[in-house]
Amino acid sequence: MSTVPEPTTTPDGPTYDGRPLPRPDEDVVDQGVGFDVATLVTRRRVLSVVGAGAGALALAACSGSSDATTAASPSATTTAAATNEIPDETNGPYPADGSNGVNILEESGIVRADVTSSLDSDTVAAGVPLSVTFTVTDLANDNRPFDSVAVYLWHCDAAGLYSMYSDGVEDETYLRGVQVADAAGVVTFTTIVPACYSGRWTHIHFEVYPDVDSATTADNAIATSQMAFPRDMLDAVYQQDTYAGSSENLAQIGSLDNDNVFGDGYDLEMGTFTGDPTSGYVGSLAVAVDTTTEPTAGAAPAGGGPGGGGQPPMGGGTPPTAPSN
Repeated sequence: MSTVPEPTTTPDGPTYDGRPLPRPDEDVVDQGVGFDVATLVTRRRVLSVVGAGAGALALAACSGSSDATTAASPSATTTAAATNEIPDETNGPYPADGSNGVNILEESGIVRADVTSSLDSDTVAAGVPLSVTFTVTDLANDNRPFDSVAVYLWHCDAAGLYSMYSDGVEDETYLRGVQVADAAGVVTFTTIVPACYSGRWTHIHFEVYPDVDSATTADNAIATSQMAFPRDMLDAVYQQDTYAGSSENLAQIGSLDNDNVFGDGYDLEMGTFTGDPTSGYVGSLAVAVDTTTEPTAGAAPAGGGPGGGGQPPMGGGTPPTAPSN
């Protein structure tokens, strides 16, 4: 199933599954997020007719980790809905959402559940496994499940480096991905626990978009925030050799109250986690989005955090600028 699908030549240009290619000069696998999702939807309709036998196995193999991981993962569970809007936080200098140089949202294959590998290489990010679920609700619509919204997640690796930006991993795209919420407003990602680099408490970035077609640039996001981790979990994870330097960086910050983002309050951003460093963790966060408020992509609160910024752990390389997120 690893071969590149061939388009069909027609008088009006190349097509695939009867649909014109938005980028006729590129391969089918390079047509962008919207085209990818439409292809998956078409295949799901086929399965609804033929059943979940051999056809389901073929779909899982052809569509990559996005469908297969979500369907098979027992950790893809919902959490209680939040009753207050998720705080607006900075997307920082390394979002790869078009607001600072590169834009992974334009890349084919970015709609995926398993974000541990790079899109165009065999590189897999090492670290303690983490399955994280976001339950998104719509405050402007009686806090109902916000189905069909797209969630873009990204974070640093076990060395504190951000793919596409940090020295040594500029050509990698791991630990970044988009998922589309189901009818319950739920998305689940398979990833790893992030490192703690100097000056910032451990966190995961995410943006919420009205739908997958709009998940192409940060300008379209309806919410931008961050997920925090509890101290006891991090103390256990950072005993692993993979996370060299993270324990020292966490100790330097001391507590979430000293962080330059979470320092003004983190109750709505603290994830709930179960598990251990050996078998991995399952985490969840309730995310209430209010579309009647103006998103700002956040700004780091004044003060908080040693030095007000951050550096990756010792030995982990140095990003082009010190992250403040």
